[in-house]
Amino acid sequence: MPAIDDLDDAAAAAAFRRLVRHLQHRHDAQNIELMGLAGFCRNCLADWIRDAGFPGDRAEARALIHGMPFDDWKAAYQTEATPDQLARMEESLKKNAPGH
Repeated sequence: MPAIDDLDDAAAAAAFRRLVRHLQHRHDAQNIELMGLAGFCRNCLADWIRDAGFPGDRAEARALIHGMPFDDWKAAYQTEATPDQLARMEESLKKNAPGH
């Protein structure tokens, strides 16, 4: 069975860009819901690209992932998190491996 690290960089980059475009289109997929289900969100992707060598600061990385400045995205699309959403996020984060 192939390992993810064996994936060609061009294919990995294309898949990553497709994921980011998908998330830029699906504003209804709230970050808190992504965190509660999968333990990561758009902001995590921004952190991960910085960890991978993106030369910009945190704001630039978030703008790249969100397709606009984060504050603009937040004002236009982010809803207030409910106590249930926050609890699901906390439980989900406990499942993340260290450093992820």
